[in-house]
Amino acid sequence: MIADYLPVLLLFVLAFGFAGASIGVSSLVGPKRPNPTKLDAYECGNVPLGQVKGTRFSVKFYLVAMMFLIFDIETVFLYPWAVVQGRLGWFGVVQMLLFLGILGVAFVYEIGRGGLSWD
Repeated sequence: MIADYLPVLLLFVLAFGFAGASIGVSSLVGPKRPNPTKLDAYECGNVPLGQVKGTRFSVKFYLVAMMFLIFDIETVFLYPWAVVQGRLGWFGVVQMLLFLGILGVAFVYEIGRGGLSWD
């Protein structure tokens, strides 16, 4: 049983090892010349004017986040379903159509709220 998960464990070890090695090498080899301009917060070239706490965000921010979640959730559940779809039969097809229908309702709501207009 544990031997089935050994390739996944090996992949995680390799991924974390590569990430750690990349960070370590870049900190050793990379240039180190900090100055106040480099250490300052960068906000699209604008000088930061105030604190973010207590300010109101545009609804567009939330609409873009909702659009991302709709497509992200759809992708996360669609791929595993496609892998086991043959074993699920018609039950799996009906469940996925129901799931896509619910996401379709969210997508129609998003379009109605102007989530795809970038003015």
